[in-house]
Amino acid sequence: MISAAIAAAAILAGCGGGSRQDANEPSANFPVQVASATFPTSQRLSQHSHLVISIRNVGTRTIPDIAITICPITCTYNAKTGYPTGGGVDAQAFGEDLSMPYLANPSRPVWIVDRPPGLCGYSCKSGGPGSAVTAYTNTWALGPLKPGAIATFDWGVTAVQPGTHIVAWEVAAGLNGKARAVLPGGGNAPPGGTFRVSVSNQPQQSYVSDGGKIIVSK
Repeated sequence: MISAAIAAAAILAGCGGGSRQDANEPSANFPVQVASATFPTSQRLSQHSHLVISIRNVGTRTIPDIAITICPITCTYNAKTGYPTGGGVDAQAFGEDLSMPYLANPSRPVWIVDRPPGLCGYSCKSGGPGSAVTAYTNTWALGPLKPGAIATFDWGVTAVQPGTHIVAWEVAAGLNGKARAVLPGGGNAPPGGTFRVSVSNQPQQSYVSDGGKIIVSK
């Protein structure tokens, strides 16, 4: 789970002395509802698409820092090994690990993030990580979320690898593992889901019309 990875990072951060980085994060469950989650299940190489997930705070307290982690295949960890069972945070967001030996970095992109979630200022428009970036390479956070409010995460991405791919996502209420997002019905499993996406190896075609407009073929 995202909480397991974040908690481990928080402990390591505290080993250097001083206060722990999770000292001010409340240890509590925060109920949320997935208002919507969309990502085109059929895409083409070079096609620009949007993965959009909206989360509503259905509790009575403000969520400290609403966040979403993107994983290949699953974000679930193996309790015995402490590592993801199918990709998780060991591969880059919107990427996959290659099953080949002797690779210094087996992770390869399936989609390129053109537009990250959050406010997009000068740095973001120039190719920077955007305002919602965190210290975790596959986790984005939009800050505190008041009761009844909705936070919308919108990734603009371009497909660069054909085939059938599974994108998993998971919600957290904070970045240090103590504030946990849960579904209203109870349980300890964090809210999340998966998208199964087929990317055709036929690139999306576009052309400029006589009127100067860019026309994208279906």
